[in-house]
Amino acid sequence: MLFWVAVALSGAVDAQEVTRRADSDKQATDPRQDDLSTQSAVQLDTVQVTGTRIKGGTTPSPVITIDSTRIREEGFTDLGEVIRSLPQNFGGGQNPGIFASANIGGNNFNTTGGSSLNLRGLGQDASLTLLNGRRLAYGGASQGVDISAIPVEAVERIEIVPDGASALYGSDAVGGVANVILKQDFEGAVIGARFGHATEGGLGTRAYTATAGERWPTGGLTATLKRESIDPIQASQRDFAQAMYQPATLWSGSDLRSGLISGHQSIGEALTFQIDALRTERQAYTDTGYAKAYYHNTPETHSTLVSPAFVLALASDWTLTASASLGRDKTYTHQQVIQTNTGLVSTNSLGTYSNSSITYELGAEGPVMDLPAGEVRMAAGAGYRDVEFLSLGISSNRTLADGSEKSSFAYTELNMPLVAPTQNIRGLRRLALTGALRTEYYDRDGRVTTPKLGLIYSPDADFTLRTSWGKSFKTPRLLQLYGTQSVALYPAATFGAAGVPRTATVFYRSGSNPDLSPERARTWSATLAFHPEALPALEAELSWFDIDYTGRIVQPVVYSEALANSIYAPFVTRDPSQAQMAQAIADSASFLNYAGAPYDPRKVIAIVDNRSVNAARQRIHGADLSGGYRFDLEFGELTIRGSTGWMESTQATLPGQRPSDLAGTLFYPARLNGRAGLVWNSGGLTTSLFGNYRSGVRNRLDGKEGASFTTFDATIGYEVPGWHGLLSGLTVELTAQNLLDREPPRYAAVARSEAPYDSTNYSAVGRFLALALSKRW
Repeated sequence: MLFWVAVALSGAVDAQEVTRRADSDKQATDPRQDDLSTQSAVQLDTVQVTGTRIKGGTTPSPVITIDSTRIREEGFTDLGEVIRSLPQNFGGGQNPGIFASANIGGNNFNTTGGSSLNLRGLGQDASLTLLNGRRLAYGGASQGVDISAIPVEAVERIEIVPDGASALYGSDAVGGVANVILKQDFEGAVIGARFGHATEGGLGTRAYTATAGERWPTGGLTATLKRESIDPIQASQRDFAQAMYQPATLWSGSDLRSGLISGHQSIGEALTFQIDALRTERQAYTDTGYAKAYYHNTPETHSTLVSPAFVLALASDWTLTASASLGRDKTYTHQQVIQTNTGLVSTNSLGTYSNSSITYELGAEGPVMDLPAGEVRMAAGAGYRDVEFLSLGISSNRTLADGSEKSSFAYTELNMPLVAPTQNIRGLRRLALTGALRTEYYDRDGRVTTPKLGLIYSPDADFTLRTSWGKSFKTPRLLQLYGTQSVALYPAATFGAAGVPRTATVFYRSGSNPDLSPERARTWSATLAFHPEALPALEAELSWFDIDYTGRIVQPVVYSEALANSIYAPFVTRDPSQAQMAQAIADSASFLNYAGAPYDPRKVIAIVDNRSVNAARQRIHGADLSGGYRFDLEFGELTIRGSTGWMESTQATLPGQRPSDLAGTLFYPARLNGRAGLVWNSGGLTTSLFGNYRSGVRNRLDGKEGASFTTFDATIGYEVPGWHGLLSGLTVELTAQNLLDREPPRYAAVARSEAPYDSTNYSAVGRFLALALSKRW
């Protein structure tokens, strides 16, 4: 606890330290530098950190690295769990525990049972996910990527830049970028099985994996297969959800099949061929209960990625890379409306969401000139990208959305060292400038140019200051532009109406807007890293970030507050005329009745218009504090690490409107999040204990703030040493999440169809126990 107060222990082991050491070794290869660390200089010269395209370069943005060792130590079983553990990532967006009532702003939902990155709570469509530096196809309607479908057994590490990165990677990287880096030279074979269950019921888990790899003098190949089945958690299995309409799913069930191949082969002395291929199939199961019926959804998603590349080593340490990334994602939706009393199916709806993405890119990297402090290196490239989206209503025989986005792009990045440690300048150990510029031309939105500038400064060997300024952007989702509009009839209580007849209803409009424009953001960050030479096992880092986000596309209304909160008055038409209701129906592709009674225009008290709009402005700022320390003891190695993040965010939907709070309110990120703990390794034994904290959120309807949420996770694992005998290479691991079985903080739900807790910030799982076995040859 004292260490937490002193350095705010870092759970996010920072890749910037890897970069710092790589840079130090790289400088040693220059005859003008001292010759420290020359033994590893050749290897580390090829280190490339996410956030820069320059080999051996550094990024002025903070970079979080979570490697396979840490994933194993902390008991994570998929990358969805990994990203949800980060204070910088919001648990809302696309995640298996998101309940239907949390879908505010059109960003929080559980369509497929997968998990998507959601940095700073900006939405899964504003955080970019890469696989070995290549884009994957969008998933479903959300324009996110299911990161949990990538087999964690094939992952070497995941690097996350929680800072605007459009100058390097283009659209979607407003909140930041995550790069999943695969194992390249795995050798041998590993099979594993994992079984788990929530002690309060549900979430029965059965997972089976197999990984095999081979390497040879000129290349290597790694392949991973995974099969996983997860039972849902129903509201009837949790005491705090008994009052909800049944059946209702609090955590979706799913069946996942995933396969991945990653390989590389040298062709002669200068040319290397690389390829990554991923195939996943997932079926999810969710129920949503209402007064007289419930909705049974069984979506099935098939996703494919093939990403080949040729890397050519040129003269003077230049490298030329030609790559392609071809991805497809198709979700088959199946919704049944089932009468609760009779079990009869009244509606049976089928549909599809189809996404495809093709990217071609040619890039080069190398030195352009020498300075006294070292080489000035540059990366430059150009490419073309084509994204298509098609949504079909099979049951209705209608096209619900059909659109594409084509763009060409060019970029350049420069890393310029001005002062190096070997120059022995007092009070100025290191100074470097970085810059990047990317221009993209879209067939619909025209030209978009985004710059990023950075500075890296070290007064001595113990401190490093990094700061960056840049611009980012995101084009509208294709569904937001080219989708249809719909009208639904709901009970008035669903929208927070009070003092109205029980039979009162509301028209709810939602859907696309063809007049949407791209979102734009100005991002700024500053990071102070402490890495004392006298204590090489200690690292601590403090970061500040600020995002000024304009034109953010949102569904402007929190529907459960639409009739109770005056800030939504511009989007509410009270006491509508029959002509207004008829026009709303005529403008829409579908009219759905969720009221539990026939449509009667005389009982409609309002029209709530929640179609997508460009919000005037969002402001997001905050601080991350992290650190870690490793003790080498006689009886093993003890590591302390953790991180905490504080954030404020506000939104003004209309010009001139007073900004309202987002962070710290229901269904938006909690203001304070943290994770800290201990890991002890001794021989083949590994144990860990981590605490997770999330502050309470305020219900804007009644002004009440809920309780905070603190849980503890524990893992103990043992690997039988040696490579001979029946038990050699066997690993046994026991994991307990939410060890004390903490229930989520409650809030007063406005309807029995809603979960009585914030499913974006808190979990209904309770205590979860799992046993994993693996065998390596």
